[in-house]
Amino acid sequence: MESTAKFYDIAFIGHYTKDTVVSASGTRIVDGGAFNYGANVAARMGLKVAAITSLAKEDFHVVEKLKGLGIDVFAHISPQSTCLRLEYPTSNVDERVIYVTSSAGPFTLTEVESIQARAIVVGASMRGEVSLEVIEELAKKESILAADVQSFIRVNENGKLVPKEWPEKDSVLARLDILKTDAVEAEMLLGESDLRKAAQKIHDLGPQEVVITHRDGLLVYADGNFYEEKFLPKEIIGRSGRGDTCIASYTAKRLNASPQEATTWAAAVTSLKMEAEGPFQRTMKEVNNLVQSKYRR
Repeated sequence: MESTAKFYDIAFIGHYTKDTVVSASGTRIVDGGAFNYGANVAARMGLKVAAITSLAKEDFHVVEKLKGLGIDVFAHISPQSTCLRLEYPTSNVDERVIYVTSSAGPFTLTEVESIQARAIVVGASMRGEVSLEVIEELAKKESILAADVQSFIRVNENGKLVPKEWPEKDSVLARLDILKTDAVEAEMLLGESDLRKAAQKIHDLGPQEVVITHRDGLLVYADGNFYEEKFLPKEIIGRSGRGDTCIASYTAKRLNASPQEATTWAAAVTSLKMEAEGPFQRTMKEVNNLVQSKYRR
């Protein structure tokens, strides 16, 4: 771990997930994990990226791929990787059931305490991987701290991931700068189906900026203003990792751009990501072209 003394633009914390994706078009295994989706985006944006993860030795090809992009990966070898089965029963890509077959376990304070970055993005698969103690440690750093709400409200109940009330909600939200949620989670968390009202309520609990994804695009609440963009993929092939890609591209862009620019950027990057399975692998030129042709008003 000696090189964690380096200072990064952005660091991603989360477990690798081996995802079995089951949909109308068949069954396939995809290398997932929010940290993996996120690190791929940030590295292709030219940022200095760290990734902190746990996975089984047999899945180390993922670490090698990330290192190939110039990412510093701090990988803890666990007895087993987190393995998920994502089933899409209908053509609506927002309807899915997620099963857990194994977990890489919780992160420890030791794994996160030496990381230094301008922004840190927490993306766990389920509650129990990133504790309040770990969030408190990360909040002490001079970093923008972003997290996906799924890290805390998804609970492994007899092998199935289900959203549950979150007792530490206030304590965690008070320590975050950016929170990402989706429309379904926002309603569950706050009993609020109006996304703008939900965003304001989340903001009141602590996060300065709130990113909400929904089936058509994303809504951002920052500086007392709302910013909205649509997802415009030519076709949806890779729904898994949509939210992970969105929060990563938004946070990475926010290091050097306004909330409005970051919202547009995140919409474009996420649109291109959804056109293929697995992490974002397009060029910055393609993102810029999409921004110019579809998002410029």
